[in-house]
Amino acid sequence: MLPSTLFVRRLLLAALPSFALIAGACSDNDALDPASGGGAGASSAGKSGATGKAGAAGSSGATGSAGKAGDTGSAGEAGAGGAGAGGAAGANGEAGAAGEVGLGDVVAPTTLNSSPSAGATGVSIHSAIRVTFSEAMDSSTLTSQSFRVTLGGVAVPGQISYFQQTATFTPDSPLAPNTLYQVTVSVAATDLAGNPLAQAYSSSFTTSALAALGPAPVNLGMASNYAILAQSKISTVPTSAITGNLGLSPAAASFVTGFALTRAGTFWTSPQVVGGVFAADNDPPTPSNLTTAVANMLAAYTDAAGRPTPDFTNRAAGAIGGLTLVPGLYNWASSVTVPSDITLAGTANDVWIFQITGDLTLSTGKAMTLSGGAQAKNIFWQVAGAVDLGTTSHSEGIVLCKTAITLGAGASINGRLLAQTAVNIASSTVTQPAP
Repeated sequence: MLPSTLFVRRLLLAALPSFALIAGACSDNDALDPASGGGAGASSAGKSGATGKAGAAGSSGATGSAGKAGDTGSAGEAGAGGAGAGGAAGANGEAGAAGEVGLGDVVAPTTLNSSPSAGATGVSIHSAIRVTFSEAMDSSTLTSQSFRVTLGGVAVPGQISYFQQTATFTPDSPLAPNTLYQVTVSVAATDLAGNPLAQAYSSSFTTSALAALGPAPVNLGMASNYAILAQSKISTVPTSAITGNLGLSPAAASFVTGFALTRAGTFWTSPQVVGGVFAADNDPPTPSNLTTAVANMLAAYTDAAGRPTPDFTNRAAGAIGGLTLVPGLYNWASSVTVPSDITLAGTANDVWIFQITGDLTLSTGKAMTLSGGAQAKNIFWQVAGAVDLGTTSHSEGIVLCKTAITLGAGASINGRLLAQTAVNIASSTVTQPAP
């Protein structure tokens, strides 16, 4: 028994250093307690704390959104480094770079075309002067200082209006015949983002030397921006072809029928219209533009109806088929019928105003024709009753109607249809006259 006990004790003493090492590892810095029967073992060093991971880099600032003035992106925050227990702190993440400044509209507008065109001759003394730009302009910058028509350096009195990228100067009185006029638009004219015109515009034109006959033309104001303008309804039996804008107010677009409309914000588009379809429920500024246009249409009707001292009264008792009509002011206290073709003969400066108390009827297949340089923009049909332009007929001039205008199937007109109620067309062609 004794040899066995001695043997066991020797084995325990031999293993003691290993147990001490194991105990030191388990308790970090504590050695085995000598009182437990072991020797005084050396304490082992504790492990150093793990180094903290580097903080994540701060996110880069968001790029400023595009706009008139792009916003600068915010700088990314610095990532904080984590500190390991007993170890060194991780490195801070770098601050993210500031976002780039967003770029807004920095493109300068340009002029696309003008009417009369640069260098034009033989221009009607009743012409308005128009300049069309490459983009929407700030209308408040199109003033008598930035858009000028001059004669020998002296400004011509007139009114300036703006619609759909086109500025229009309407002289207060007819221009002088056989005279050179200068048109300028300065860089004070800007687009909606405040970018000035890329370069000042300048052109000139010469008016016709022909004497003007007939009354002064009727000023349509903003109504001249439309080939068809009505207050209650515009309808078509497809397929019609309209060159120019349609306008309806105060009625909404639901009263424009037969055109297969697609909304485009401030207006509608239609495969039957080369231009826009504008209604009172479109986005601004369309409602206010239409209100002005309708007011101008009503004023034009009143002006035409009120012209005094006609040159011709009750011509042919109202049955004017087959006649050649010279420039002048005509008045009928009755309806007017056109059972056969008529001709309006005159020059580019001449004006016709027809005052009709009753209806105007153009028979099927009959036509109004122009000769001698006469222009549709200088012909005004003021009709208190209804207007009926028959199937396959052709008309010339501006129709100012107090009630409704109807174009029969296949009928056409070189002019404008301006009605205080409705305009109804059927597979018809309406072409706004040359300015």
